[in-house]
Amino acid sequence: MDQWIFYAAGASPALPWAVTALEERGIRFAQSPDRTVTHLLVPAPCREDLRQVMKELSLDVAVVGGALDQPAFGGYPCYDLLKDPFYLAKNAQITAHCAVQLAMEQLPVTLDGCPVLLLGWGRIGKCLSRLLRDLGAEVTVAARKAEDRALAAALGFETADIHDLDAVLGKPRLICNTVPAAVLDRRHAALCAQGCLKLDLASRPGIDAPDVVDARGLPGLYAPESAGTLIAETVLRLLGGKEEGR
Repeated sequence: MDQWIFYAAGASPALPWAVTALEERGIRFAQSPDRTVTHLLVPAPCREDLRQVMKELSLDVAVVGGALDQPAFGGYPCYDLLKDPFYLAKNAQITAHCAVQLAMEQLPVTLDGCPVLLLGWGRIGKCLSRLLRDLGAEVTVAARKAEDRALAAALGFETADIHDLDAVLGKPRLICNTVPAAVLDRRHAALCAQGCLKLDLASRPGIDAPDVVDARGLPGLYAPESAGTLIAETVLRLLGGKEEGR
């Protein structure tokens, strides 16, 4: 760790917080990319083209970030945060908190007693359903798998088959999608209550509606310090040998 020299590249509100947290743990950061850099820290996910930066670095530099399956990083040792289950679970929790904050900003009513339709029962769906219910929302979970609907029902939620949404679309004031696939199209959107707030949290859009709110990347926008701290903690854990890098 004493020999590590990091360089941070890429545009992300969380990245400066990650750098600060790592520096507080004794990690040194270079001001510009050069051959002395041992680790390149990039956003999670990384959407920038960093081929020019890679040309300035050594051939054995380790890349740390998210969504690293891109040509610029081919052949380099990579530590992909988005393949780490502990990072994904904590990031889902942060995302859920941010989604609640966004919903409370956008809705003209409180969440107490508010009918909510939650599409998907993955990591974010599970975290978000609990937070919404704690705030008094009336949550219906729509999921594809029968076992997911059964678990949601056992936890006290109303449930629906995600492939048969027509009967449950007229009531919700808030719809949150966490499924990275097409689940709610314009025909469905026409069945929604007037003024229904539609938040799409999925990495790939699942709601096709003219009034949908693109809510991807909420941790970096609403809680950049929390998101950056999580990145730093995960980097130290992965590089400390507790998890294997790709």
